[in-house]
Amino acid sequence: MTDAPHTLPAGYEMSTETVRLDAARVHQWLSTDAYWARGRSREKQDRAIAGSLNFGVYEVTSGEQVAYARVVTDHTTFAWLCDVYVDRSVRGKGFGSALVAGVRDHLEPCGLRRILLATADAHGVYEKVGFSALEDPQKWMALGRQ
Repeated sequence: MTDAPHTLPAGYEMSTETVRLDAARVHQWLSTDAYWARGRSREKQDRAIAGSLNFGVYEVTSGEQVAYARVVTDHTTFAWLCDVYVDRSVRGKGFGSALVAGVRDHLEPCGLRRILLATADAHGVYEKVGFSALEDPQKWMALGRQ
């Protein structure tokens, strides 16, 4: 874990309240602009939201959602961080690192053994908040499409 502070820019807040999510916007972002979720149906996205711990970042005054992440977890031993997305209009301003740090900090009291994620292009964002490559990846296996 890193000691560097990762805070949201002034005027923004993070929430895990699923009712605040702009589910249509999250679906639009992921199904059209996220390489890992292109073409995902709205129904599938809504089911994923319903079965996950969700994080949204919102502009305080307008309530507009500008970022999203979800976590699949048992809140005891393991979590998988996925569907991390920052709106293109606010990229490069620290939202990604602040969102991931907020997720990490939210899960800290659970005492999880590990939080995993997969990324093709954002290693630096995750490394800033303490993630690193698996030390022994040959131990890990997957079932399904890869």
